[in-house]
Amino acid sequence: MFEIFATCPQVIETDRRSYAQRVIDVARWSERCGWKGILVYSDNRQLDPWLMSHIILLNTETLCPLVAVQPVYMHPYSVAKMIATFGHLYARQIYLNMVAGGFKNDLTALNDPTAHDRRYDRLVEYTRVIRQLLEGGAPVSFEGEFYTVRGLALTPPLSPELLPGVFVSGSSEAGLRAATAMGATAVKYPKPPTDEAVPGEGVGAGVRIGIVARSNANEAWRVARARFPQDRRGQLTHQLAMKVSDSAWHRQLSDLARTTPGVAGEHPYWLVPFENYKTMCPYLVGSYERVGEELARYAALGYRSFILDIPPDEAELDHTNAAFQHALERVAS
Repeated sequence: MFEIFATCPQVIETDRRSYAQRVIDVARWSERCGWKGILVYSDNRQLDPWLMSHIILLNTETLCPLVAVQPVYMHPYSVAKMIATFGHLYARQIYLNMVAGGFKNDLTALNDPTAHDRRYDRLVEYTRVIRQLLEGGAPVSFEGEFYTVRGLALTPPLSPELLPGVFVSGSSEAGLRAATAMGATAVKYPKPPTDEAVPGEGVGAGVRIGIVARSNANEAWRVARARFPQDRRGQLTHQLAMKVSDSAWHRQLSDLARTTPGVAGEHPYWLVPFENYKTMCPYLVGSYERVGEELARYAALGYRSFILDIPPDEAELDHTNAAFQHALERVAS
């Protein structure tokens, strides 16, 4: 019913000597909880996502890395080779989070001036080359606007059951078009479910969200406020990021934060962590039953994949699973 992904810790938030173990711990907690996979970030500030995914594969048995893939960083053949190599060594499936943009300053530093919507056009071609290589058969010849290959073969071939699942941002019209063209799951930073639209027909849909749930709503809000206090410096950083970002989701969430009263405790949907630049997604906060009700509403709209925020500790995953259990029961009834 639900396809749940954790998120890998960021290197800038963890001591160098303990970072690898922190990643291993979060991956093992996620696998123990029965979750599908774990998102591995990719931007100019992070460690290489493929090397981090290798660490995850070495230290888990079933968890699928959801690797953020930015076309500016590597040729599509290199991506296909990574996936085929992991498949050959570990017989494990990889998921791909296809990234069109990211931080605008990162793209500028890499001399990539491509406009927002054109980056999605490029991403569609990029993904098509990767898929054709992984699907095997005859050597691949492809001539597009952004990529051209001739007689390119992938060795070793990838077993068909290990073909990667593909995610892409669906917050903009360009992203939704790309998701449809790719046959990918369109992921968005959602509005409250009462305000959220039904996903486009024929496109898998997911949300990126954080959860703080407890048996008692007051306790959940106490934990949430302690974890994400008001931070003036964070608010200023958020405002600066808005000036240089061309991401549709960033603009949409910022607009929503300005127009939503959002008094903590009145409604589970909470944007304070985003407004204070502590995280990049909205949160659901409340009792297991109340958060589960909101998750069930997203599911009723058609959102079945959930990419969650970085967990602070192992116990948090159990609390989150309790909310999802209530959501499953509500959907079943």
